[in-house]
Amino acid sequence: MAHLLIFGLGYTAKRIKAAMEAQGWRVDATGSAGNLDFDDDFERVRAAIDYSTHILSSVPPERVTGGDDVLMTYGATLQAASDAGKWIGYLSSTGVYGDREGAWVDETTPTIAQNGEGRRNARAEADLAWLTLGARVFRLPGIYGPGRSALDRVREGKARRIDLPGQVFSRVHVDDIASGVVAALTGDAPAGAYNLGDDLPASGNEVTEHACRLLGVEPPALETLEEANLSEMARGFYMENRRVANGKAKRVLGWQPKYPTYVEGLDSLF
Repeated sequence: MAHLLIFGLGYTAKRIKAAMEAQGWRVDATGSAGNLDFDDDFERVRAAIDYSTHILSSVPPERVTGGDDVLMTYGATLQAASDAGKWIGYLSSTGVYGDREGAWVDETTPTIAQNGEGRRNARAEADLAWLTLGARVFRLPGIYGPGRSALDRVREGKARRIDLPGQVFSRVHVDDIASGVVAALTGDAPAGAYNLGDDLPASGNEVTEHACRLLGVEPPALETLEEANLSEMARGFYMENRRVANGKAKRVLGWQPKYPTYVEGLDSLF
C-alpha cells in the first residue's frame, strides 16, 4: 500500500494530504494537526520514514538559525531512504531565484545558493540540499486560496497598492499546488526541481484591483514603498521582480493549473 509521510501539515500540505487520502493512500504527518510529534517522537518519526514509500517535507528553514530542522534531525535516515529508491519531495519557494528584474526564470536558472548572488538565502540553501538528496523540489510562488487571498485582504482593509511600475509576481492557487504534487507522487516523477506557478505573472496591484471589482469597492490609493511602511519581510518581497515559467511541470508531470491566472482563481473564491 502506498504510504506518504508529510513533515509539517500546514495550509498547503493539508490539501495534499486530503487529495492523497481520497486516492486511497495512507498518510501520516508531523505537526500540530498531524499524528506524529516532530520534536518529541524521534524514534516513531524515524520508523515512519522507514515504512513510508513516499516522504514530503513542507517545513521551511528555521527563521532564527536558517537551518532545515528536518534535514538536521533526519538527514541520514532520509538519505538512506533516497538511496533505497524511495520518493522524496520538498516544498520550496521561487524566492530561491532572487531578483531577476522582471525576466523569466525556469528550473535551469541558477539559484542564489548556486551562484552566490545577494544576501544569504536559507530557503535557497535548503532547496539545494534537498536536490542533492535526490528529492523532487517544488518551487512555489505566492500561494493563495480559501481564506488567504486578495479578496480577504480587501475585506479586512489590509490590501495595498504599491507604486512600482513594471513590478510583477507569479502566484499559484493552493489546489493547483496539490494537483501538481499529486501528479508527481502518482506518476513517479524524476528527481529535480519543478516550478508550480500559474500562467500569468502580474503585478500585485492588478490582483488587488480585480478583487475590488468583484467586491464592488474602490481600490486602495497608490502608495510608495516608503509611505506603505511595510515590514522588513514584506519590503523584501517587493524588492524582487521575476516571471516564473511552468513549462517543465506541464511537460514532465502532465500538470495543467485549474486556475491559469489570478482572474479564474479569484472568481472561483468569490
